[in-house]
Amino acid sequence: MILLSDLTAVKAALRAQRIETPSWAYANSGTRFKVFPQPGVPRTPEEKIADAAKVHELTGIAPSVALHIPWDRVDDYGALTKYAHDLGIEIGAINTNVFQDEDYKLGSVTNPDPRIRRKATDQLIEAIDIMDATGSKDLKFWFSDGINYPGQDDLRTRQDRLAAALREAYDRLGDDQRILLEYKLFEPAFYATDVPDWGTSYAHCVELGPKATVCIDTGHHAPGTNIEFIVAFLLRQGKLGAFDFNSRFYADDDLMAGAADPFQLFRIMWEIVRADALDPSYGINFMLDQCHNIEAKIPAIIRSVLNVQEATAKALLVDKDALFAAQQNGDVLGANAVLMDAYNTDVRPLLAELREEAGLDPDPIAAYHRSGYQEKIVAERADGRQAGWGA
Repeated sequence: MILLSDLTAVKAALRAQRIETPSWAYANSGTRFKVFPQPGVPRTPEEKIADAAKVHELTGIAPSVALHIPWDRVDDYGALTKYAHDLGIEIGAINTNVFQDEDYKLGSVTNPDPRIRRKATDQLIEAIDIMDATGSKDLKFWFSDGINYPGQDDLRTRQDRLAAALREAYDRLGDDQRILLEYKLFEPAFYATDVPDWGTSYAHCVELGPKATVCIDTGHHAPGTNIEFIVAFLLRQGKLGAFDFNSRFYADDDLMAGAADPFQLFRIMWEIVRADALDPSYGINFMLDQCHNIEAKIPAIIRSVLNVQEATAKALLVDKDALFAAQQNGDVLGANAVLMDAYNTDVRPLLAELREEAGLDPDPIAAYHRSGYQEKIVAERADGRQAGWGA
């Protein structure tokens, strides 16, 4: 039974929750086979920010939007930041794209060619300049670098090249800025990826120093990986800096968060709650990283935000005292039952009540469809090149 005092604490924690949405999720995207364009998708970084502001307006917990450079490159980042502020949101993490240039066929910062490594590292430094201009605190690196065949390049030397580029970027950071180093098991490199797992990312972050932390993309693991163990370990080490939330069935599917395995999302959020790491002051950036190829962009992002919020609410309802007592007593089934009781709780009425108390519509997706925003952007964005992959 949930006491009223406990429910008050749960609501307070949920009110403080923050989820960052990605600019690229609002634009056209697709598979290696086809991009299916949608009417009304953004044509400019400003329009992506406007869509992100609409998501925050309806959910109340998505007050920042991550940018991707060069996809979101503009001439005046100060003006872009002001535009975001005027709409009620902040510029979040700056993501670097060093994978869509012809020069990067054999890698970016680990490329055998020193000229190409210099070019890629300069792009990392440019991203920090953009952080300075926007006030962003987080610089996220994901490298597609790797090799397809044994003997194609020297594995150890590539790690040396990676470390050198990371060090140069790290030394350029301001006092309140940090690196989030993402990893990915495979793709587009198939034989060996240069940052393939959390251990590699963690080792580089430890070598760099306190301003380097690991970013966990929930879709970047081998099937069956216990992601919540990784969460618990990195929390213990003080090296968990961010999440990229999405769902996977087979590989890096980038589906809506909580769509494939909502129980996994709950287990992850329980580790966050268990460590008292949910509050923004702890420093974890809870980001989405998704590509909505066939579903409507804004409703899909709203659904993802709500799925993370629901998983968090369930995690907050775990009876810690009962769980820890069962664990100490070796009560295997009792301990599992405590977690399952929380997971099986329908938190939707609680969250609807929370939104109403904040002056929001209890059903954000229904509110979006009633708002006329989709019809508005379809009409306003009917001409011009639509933003998307490679734009």
